[in-house]
Amino acid sequence: MKRSNVIGILAAAAVIVLSVVLISWYLTKRTPMLIQGTVECTTYKASSKVPGRIDDMKVAEGDRVEKGQLLYTLSTPELDAKLQQAEAVKSAAAALDAAAVAGARIQQIEAALNMWEKAQAGLELARKTFERVQNLYNDGVVPAQKLDEASANYKAMEATALAAKAQYDMAADGARKEDKEAAAARVRQAEGAVSEVESYLSDAMVYSPVTGEISTIIAEQGELVGSGYPVVAILDMSDMWVTFNIKETLMPGIRMGMHMSGYVPALDADVEFEVTYISPQADFATWAATRTQGGFDIRTFAVKAKPVSPVSHMRPGMSVLVDWDKIEK
Repeated sequence: MKRSNVIGILAAAAVIVLSVVLISWYLTKRTPMLIQGTVECTTYKASSKVPGRIDDMKVAEGDRVEKGQLLYTLSTPELDAKLQQAEAVKSAAAALDAAAVAGARIQQIEAALNMWEKAQAGLELARKTFERVQNLYNDGVVPAQKLDEASANYKAMEATALAAKAQYDMAADGARKEDKEAAAARVRQAEGAVSEVESYLSDAMVYSPVTGEISTIIAEQGELVGSGYPVVAILDMSDMWVTFNIKETLMPGIRMGMHMSGYVPALDADVEFEVTYISPQADFATWAATRTQGGFDIRTFAVKAKPVSPVSHMRPGMSVLVDWDKIEK
């Protein structure tokens, strides 16, 4: 056999052996199991309790806002009119309350006093007339009818004097206690109506409930929005977490408080996370069995993990990759 043939056969054999080794290594190589999650954060939607037209939008998408910062204002002419009505009712109730507290006017008290004095003078005259008629009747000068008339007139003047005295006392004392309490209650009711309208008017100025970033402005300046309509969406960048959808077959390896290292491609960095939430109920099926025997649908559970320490530049929507084989079991 020629030397060249032997070298060719040996080379072919070496290639075959190397190919078998590479194929065996590839077939036996274990592919890393990666689970992918998405960064999320708390979202607040700013809205108003009252409907109105957006009068002035103070922020734009992407702006950073502080808690309590003014976001937008609403134009509410209907509430302005209601406030004027409520204030007018309050003024009227306050005037009635002041009149009840002050009582009758001086002129009314003087008039009642004059009527009482007049009734007293009439009563004195009726008394003297009755005494004279009675003496004449006793002497037999006048008949009994004249005595009865004088007696009736005397009693009538007594009643008139008592009525005049009661009118004077009522004018001097002023309104009754119950009337004063009722007037004061009407004032409080009117004040409550004014406070209610003012509360609605203050809600026409919408402030940021949290420090964060403006992600979306749903309605623009000049648009009409209804009560409770979300106008501005704010992301709380200080409250972030990653949500993973884990197959139920992997759930035995997940527990509350466990730590895992995740790779964030957008940051090109590894971040340590802690599991803070495991869904108590499965969400949906990720794999459906095709065989009627020996197979079953695999469902998923939502698992949330928060960064152990703050991560700069991390934003909602970023992907996080975790090597399942490297997490602590």
